[in-house]
Amino acid sequence: MDGAPPPASPAGLSAFVAVSQLLGLTLLATTGAWLGRYRGGVAWHSPLQFNAHPLCMVLGMVFLQGDALLVYRVFRHEAKRSTKALHALLHGLALVIALVGIIAVFESHRAKGIPDMYSLHSWCGMAAFVLYLLQWLLGCGFFLFPGASFSLRGRYKPQHIFFGVTLFILSIACCLLGITEMLLFKISDSYSHFVPEGVLANTLGVMLVAFGLVVGYVVTREEWKRPPLAEELALSMDFKTLTEGDSPGGGSQ
Repeated sequence: MDGAPPPASPAGLSAFVAVSQLLGLTLLATTGAWLGRYRGGVAWHSPLQFNAHPLCMVLGMVFLQGDALLVYRVFRHEAKRSTKALHALLHGLALVIALVGIIAVFESHRAKGIPDMYSLHSWCGMAAFVLYLLQWLLGCGFFLFPGASFSLRGRYKPQHIFFGVTLFILSIACCLLGITEMLLFKISDSYSHFVPEGVLANTLGVMLVAFGLVVGYVVTREEWKRPPLAEELALSMDFKTLTEGDSPGGGSQ
């Protein structure tokens, strides 16, 4: 019936999503606390411009990217088109914020005469950003905009899912490399003595891993996948017929 409420979410899904959001907001607050208390805060076109880099990367490449992956688990009964648009929008917003973080670090290095792209963190980080941008463009081309055939979408979908999760893991790994690199540059003499800044930054790293584990668990649970709605199944059959010339009745001509 049209007035019937949507089916309830699978047991445990809501709790794991809530935990992921609590972890995500906490790691953002921890990043802000670290930069504000120990690194002087964040300001553009100043010696503090570099600090925009870790803040933007945690916000964009981890928190928003993770939330974009969760969209298909959270919005289980909304129209597929709307869910796709939100998924793409969150990824696009993550890319814009990450780009701001990349600009911040390049401008900061140039102002201070520091060379660019020499560390493992910078190599992995740039690779993650470029691949993430490519993943977003391909995803929009295959799934959001019309043009790709049903079979082509079906063949690309497993790769899209695999690289989506892989890039999320790579982004977290890059953040961990960046935290360690920053600590070794800034407090190398005292880091081994469990100074408060080192403990706080290490705690941020642990929360990044925890956030990644929770999000990864949610998106890989087979029984938590978004079920196709009845109208979506009908539209899929129509789309396949239009793009590949299949006969709705399965007969040959």
